[in-house]
Amino acid sequence: HTAHHLLLAALQNVVGPEVKQRGSNITQERLRIDFLCDHKLSEEEKKKVEDWVNDKIKGGLRVVRREMPFTEAQKIGAEMEFGAKYGDTVSVYFIGDPDARSGQAFSKEFCGGPHVQKTSELGIFKILKEEAVAAGVRRIKAVLQ
Repeated sequence: HTAHHLLLAALQNVVGPEVKQRGSNITQERLRIDFLCDHKLSEEEKKKVEDWVNDKIKGGLRVVRREMPFTEAQKIGAEMEFGAKYGDTVSVYFIGDPDARSGQAFSKEFCGGPHVQKTSELGIFKILKEEAVAAGVRRIKAVLQ
């Protein structure tokens, strides 16, 4: 799930903060994310996204999990999965800041899936396909090699 979090953060960095997740499917072999975007990604944008993710992987950044009240997670701007229902206490994963509670992490997401302890445990990130799935919604399929 860590690579998925990096991909969403990269899309927000490259395309813009308006990019929001609208669905996902993650297996051990590949990941898929559906996200709000009003245009097909150019080859240059896809390369920038891949490079951004791979740079964070090479950085060996800590991945920190914190349980916190749902309202606190909302206040710090943690990304939520569209349409998901959450309880009063949630798990939030932070990447990019040694003091995860400061809110300065570049990735903050609600998540219950498995994660690595450091980004350097991941392989090389590669986008396989980017396509439209609905009006204003794009899909990326990617792998770690």
